[in-house]
Amino acid sequence: MIKGFGGIFWRTKNPEAVKKWYSEALKLEFNDWNGTVIKPQVDNETAFSFFKEDDEYFPADQQAMLNFQVESIDETIAHLGRIGVPLAKEKESSEFGQFIWIKDPEGRLIELWEK
Repeated sequence: MIKGFGGIFWRTKNPEAVKKWYSEALKLEFNDWNGTVIKPQVDNETAFSFFKEDDEYFPADQQAMLNFQVESIDETIAHLGRIGVPLAKEKESSEFGQFIWIKDPEGRLIELWEK
């Protein structure tokens, strides 16, 4: 029945500044409707998971967290360093892959993942 996520939508105080940051930091290209379409590729998957309210995996005051799958976590770290985006948490490896965390201009924690 489900083919995939149809989209992620949220309110923001300054759409132009946030779009600019996501464009530079994550290389997303936005259209005139303030959004973009990310088309899945081979080996690209989307996780849908629930966390308990008191889980410490991401901040309790943040109701949702974005996770973007990247081709190379090391190339992503290098890119972010070149444009001055600090890591919110250093690279971590597990049986699920490698992860880093950054924050967008409004302080939302974003997880980047190499499978």
